[in-house]
Amino acid sequence: MFTNCWSRFQHSYIANGLGGRNGALVVDLRKLKAITVNSKNGTALIQTGNRLGDIALALNEKGRAMPHGTCPYVGIGGHAGYGGFGFVSRLWGLTLDNTVSATVVLANGTIAKASSTVNSDLFWAIRGSAGSFGIVTSIEFKTFPVPPSVTVFIYQWTLDVSMATSALSSFQNFVGSGIPAEFGAEIDVFKGSSTGTVKLELVGGYYGPPGQFQGVIAPYLATMPTPASTSVTPGTYIASVKAFAGGDGNLNSSVAPDTHDTFYAKSIMTPESSPMTTEAIQAFFTYVVNQATTTNWFVQFELYGGSNSMINSVALDATAFAHRSSLFTVQFYASSPTGNPPYPSEGFSFLDNMVSSIVTKSPANWDYGAYPNYIDDELPDWQELYYGSHYARLESIKASVDPNDLFNFQTSIQE
Repeated sequence: MFTNCWSRFQHSYIANGLGGRNGALVVDLRKLKAITVNSKNGTALIQTGNRLGDIALALNEKGRAMPHGTCPYVGIGGHAGYGGFGFVSRLWGLTLDNTVSATVVLANGTIAKASSTVNSDLFWAIRGSAGSFGIVTSIEFKTFPVPPSVTVFIYQWTLDVSMATSALSSFQNFVGSGIPAEFGAEIDVFKGSSTGTVKLELVGGYYGPPGQFQGVIAPYLATMPTPASTSVTPGTYIASVKAFAGGDGNLNSSVAPDTHDTFYAKSIMTPESSPMTTEAIQAFFTYVVNQATTTNWFVQFELYGGSNSMINSVALDATAFAHRSSLFTVQFYASSPTGNPPYPSEGFSFLDNMVSSIVTKSPANWDYGAYPNYIDDELPDWQELYYGSHYARLESIKASVDPNDLFNFQTSIQE
């Protein structure tokens, strides 16, 4: 469960945390570790040297929580700067949706406050493309009272192509049929235990009363065969964060895991108004069960939309994040056979063809996108897929606050 979390220790899929290319200057923010919770209004001022696990622990001590990803070693700066999805996001929104204000060091060396009323253009831009505009040193977030209970659930099946196609198609139908905002989930796909099969997992959290969960999930389970294994565990909010962290559930990032990975990742964000067709889903599963590869791989269909989603209730132009009508963010991820360099060259085409298996069986004008926190420097049309209609405004703001393009990397906004 969640075995991919440790690989995200780098904070950037294209190694921007290490500069990303020769000649780059890296600013190390690791010592900016303060976390202060305002007892009057419930906001939290968090310096950007913090990681998600430490933030969850600190907020929990104050009876507070905020939406964020499952992997405890991810840094809050990049996470909040480009998205920030977790299982509670359908209820509370993305991490960036809960940004109240930020302190930003600009290219000219000045320190700027950014909020809805001060430097509002900069505030808009750093909620979706932060790294192109300055060094964010602290962020004030809206937080929420810790839920009384969270039910962590995992259902596992081994399925052939036909059954897997039916399972994902049924899930698309299920999430649009009136599920509550308290339901957060993803479908994870792995190599199957026998030829022609995949292992499919339904994983997530239910943030409402535990007695309601079975009634919520029952319509989907009625469309599925009996699971090979089932785990439904009600508990505290912080217990759910530890469960989603994988491994030993450690949230203290001062104890870094002795693990690493050599990997490539891609993503697509599927439009809610035009869900994946049965043909596209079948083509995807047919490809993954028949394609020989030396890589270790998984695919995650993360639920962003569906009925009552807070993510999609935010107006498209409220932030620079350009995807407010997506059903799933699909992450395609493959590692080298041992986790060590080099990454096999066939691993790139393996993932490219995974994506193509879905896109080519979709309508010609299919309005899909890509998720900028799963950044891919091999993506030729990244401006459109990451930023859509927002790219022109981002260019204009970039020209204003960083005219000499100091904050430059492979997929940075260009003025």
